[in-house]
Amino acid sequence: MLQTRDLIWGLLFIGCAAAIQVQITPTQGEISVGESKFFLCEVVGDAKDIDWYAPSGEKILPNMPDIFVNRADETTSTLTIYHANVDSAGIYKCVAKNGDKEAQATVQVKIFQKITFASAPSPQEFNEGDDADIVCNVVSSPPPTIIWKHKGSKIQVAKDVRYKIMDNGHLQIRGIKKIDEGMYNCEARVMARGEIDFKMIKVVVNVLPTIRARLSEVNATADIGSSALLACDADGFPEPTVTWAHNNIVLETGDKYSLNEDGSELVIKDVKKVDEGDYTCIAKNKAGEKAEEVSLNVFVQPKITYLNNQTASEFDDQVTLTCEALGDPTPTISWSFENRVFTEGEQSLDRNIVVRSHARVSSLTLKNVVFTYAGQYLCTASNSIGQDNQHMYLEVRYAPKIQGRVTVYTWEGNAANISCEVEAHPGASVVWFRDGLQLPSANTTNMKLYNTQTVSYLEITPDSQNDFGSYNCTATNAMGADSKEFILIQAEVPSSPEIQQVEPFSSTAVVAFEEPDSMGGVPIIKYKVEWRLPGQDWTGSEHDANDEMTTITIVGLKPETTYEVKMSAINGKGEGESSPASTFKTEPVQYSFTISSEIPTTIAATTMAIKGEPSAPILEVKIQDRGNTLKINWIKQDDGGSPIKHYLVRYKAVSIPSKEKHVSDWKPEIRLPHNSEYVTLNGLDWNTEYEVHVVAENQQGKSEPAVISFRTTTDPTTIPDAVDGGSGLGTGAIVGILIVVFFLLLLGVDVTCYFLNKCGLLMCIAVNFCGKAGPGAKSKDIEEGKAAFTKDESKEPIVEVRTEEEHTPNQGGGGPTEPNETTPLTEPDGKTVKDDKTKGQTELKNATDEVKTVPNEAPQTNGNESKA
Repeated sequence: MLQTRDLIWGLLFIGCAAAIQVQITPTQGEISVGESKFFLCEVVGDAKDIDWYAPSGEKILPNMPDIFVNRADETTSTLTIYHANVDSAGIYKCVAKNGDKEAQATVQVKIFQKITFASAPSPQEFNEGDDADIVCNVVSSPPPTIIWKHKGSKIQVAKDVRYKIMDNGHLQIRGIKKIDEGMYNCEARVMARGEIDFKMIKVVVNVLPTIRARLSEVNATADIGSSALLACDADGFPEPTVTWAHNNIVLETGDKYSLNEDGSELVIKDVKKVDEGDYTCIAKNKAGEKAEEVSLNVFVQPKITYLNNQTASEFDDQVTLTCEALGDPTPTISWSFENRVFTEGEQSLDRNIVVRSHARVSSLTLKNVVFTYAGQYLCTASNSIGQDNQHMYLEVRYAPKIQGRVTVYTWEGNAANISCEVEAHPGASVVWFRDGLQLPSANTTNMKLYNTQTVSYLEITPDSQNDFGSYNCTATNAMGADSKEFILIQAEVPSSPEIQQVEPFSSTAVVAFEEPDSMGGVPIIKYKVEWRLPGQDWTGSEHDANDEMTTITIVGLKPETTYEVKMSAINGKGEGESSPASTFKTEPVQYSFTISSEIPTTIAATTMAIKGEPSAPILEVKIQDRGNTLKINWIKQDDGGSPIKHYLVRYKAVSIPSKEKHVSDWKPEIRLPHNSEYVTLNGLDWNTEYEVHVVAENQQGKSEPAVISFRTTTDPTTIPDAVDGGSGLGTGAIVGILIVVFFLLLLGVDVTCYFLNKCGLLMCIAVNFCGKAGPGAKSKDIEEGKAAFTKDESKEPIVEVRTEEEHTPNQGGGGPTEPNETTPLTEPDGKTVKDDKTKGQTELKNATDEVKTVPNEAPQTNGNESKA
């Protein structure tokens, strides 16, 4: 024991007697002016004090402005020099002391001036042809060597006499050209340190403007309030400014003159003869200015002085239209009618239209007049500086001409209109006849007449087969008469549609068909599809017809079952014959089995769930009256052998050209009840392509998404921005309205919850202040519970309880509800459920009868599924 203690004291004595050692890292340092650097002093041995000393011998105190000393621990101390300058150079010393023991180390700090570009502006501008002096002032210690480069190559002064490197390092280019423009590299090197740096300088060469008048002479029209446009195009670098002068006076925008933004176009308003003369276009930039003359010639615009309406009768030999006009220069005259233009000479192969002009007069002659010549004619007088247009009307009197659909279909007891469309001038009187007798006669009560200016309608409601047949329409005016026979035909029921294919699923089938060969004379309004098990009664449904209908979906079928299906068409007359029956067999439900076990205290129960996901629904999109509201319809397909719980809808914008946006995030998912057949999407962006996914979900899982894309229409209106002083709601008013609407919505929800679910804020007030019995005062049976509740006493059932009426046909009639993952295996009072199938079904039925659930049928999104 004594030997160990002596050994410890000996080691302590040796440690105290050891010498102190000091080392500085790095051992030497070079610092560029303005840079910062630190040095680490490390002490080996026990040191009480570690101090730094400046080159002047003075001790460096902590927290000095540019020199900072920090002792990190017992053995290290750091010296940091910030923003070094020339005065910071010298030998720095680190001294470590412990009583009478002392050790030190030194480090030499050198300060140098690295390459610095004192003045090298970019860009530097010069005029083309000048001797350019490109400035690049560089400082360093020692002074640097300057090298100039252009387009990646070193400038060889000896090879091009235009280049010269000045004593101050500047680059001189004699007679600089536009091709000399670009980036120049001013490179500085210090050979002693191997230091190199460079500065890119942009050289811009300004070019004297060039100017060109678009038209050296411009013609204008006097005394009609018109304007004349004088324009010149200027080029140069930088882009020149353009001004105009007339009679040595610079023109500015005002009542008489108007200049566009760049000054290249001068508009002379309300041209007068005194405005005629030369105008000077002046272009000016940093390199100088140029000018160009434009002459304004003022003339008189054409004016039509004679043009009158004309009247002719059909089959006249000819009618001549005359147009006279004045103008300087003398105008040319042309004619146009509807989309045809008539100029000098004959205008038709039959030589019935001829144009002749002489001096200031032009005539349009129409030979062998027909009623189609009637209408508005345009006479245009034009010369090099303008034109004048006037219209005249040619009235052609002609006998009636009857048009309209000759055959009309109807049936007994159904009113039909026979339309007699009459073209005539002057207007014609119309009379209807049958078998020589004018209609309606005193003995007819099933016929009525309705007349408009151009159409006469005979409405007939056939009482018997005698009312079908020929009817005569006769129109008469002062020019003559015309008559036409119309036939009223007995409509028939349509022929049978042709079933092309039946595509079966487990509980649905899609019937593809072609429309009947014969419609019976009237449109088909419905299709009827009927199906049955062989040998049993037919079950059917009717579907409204439309032009695009080619398939009908049958629902409520049983899996792996053979069916017969037939179709018929229905028009206004009635239902036609049914098509031959087609036989098909529904698909089996795809089953997968999952065995789950729970072992309570007394007994183990095993449940088996049959899983089959539904098929995706078939989608159809319909654009509503407002183009940014869409209605998405769907048709239920195979439900996988388990009833559909709900549909999940989500959508997103795929492309928005007006906002330069291509893909947006998915909108919040919409959840709809199982019996839903459509969803309406409101407030969509205009002219935007959307993608919609609809998923059907049953108790076993989700279907693949049904996908459909569509594009909204273009915004039909443009809302102008609010101007100063205009009316409109401010941001505060809009926010206030939204708050009021939100409050009213919450109040409505609370009232609904009060009356339906006995919960919410109103229920809380009624219980606490009015003494009303709350939902906790329900019957003992409900308190004991026929549905399992969660352990956190939130009183939300974890089992979905359905009433007898909610069982779907696909579940085998009125059989018991299938158990799911959350069906409790024990009674709420802890009693074990007996492993007896009959008793289990009875208890579940009793629970169904005694516990009333209110399913939430309203659409909801995933982000708002919390219950009150």
